[in-house]
Amino acid sequence: MATPQITQDPLYILLREEKIDAFNQARAEGKTCSLTGCDFRGLDLRELNVDGLDLSSSYFRGTDLRGLDFRKSNLEGASLATANISGCYFPNELSADEIVMSVQHGTRLRYGS
Repeated sequence: MATPQITQDPLYILLREEKIDAFNQARAEGKTCSLTGCDFRGLDLRELNVDGLDLSSSYFRGTDLRGLDFRKSNLEGASLATANISGCYFPNELSADEIVMSVQHGTRLRYGS
């Protein structure tokens, strides 16, 4: 398993500093970033607009994700260990068992058929 990355991408840094409104505004203005394989451990990401984000192989241990809508996001290979996922929507391809295993045991999310 690859080590989660802390990159120097300006938008990623906004998330690391929990400046969610600034991140959402930058995306609304057309700015892009790469969040694949990033470390989001322990952050409060509520209110984050994750629509269309590639969060594959990212690490969300202990992250507050309450209320996020991941239906149009890529979570393949992400780990949700001990994350707070209350009220989240997940991609239809992701089974409830897969989500539970990731939250409880830190397994990487795999999209099933």
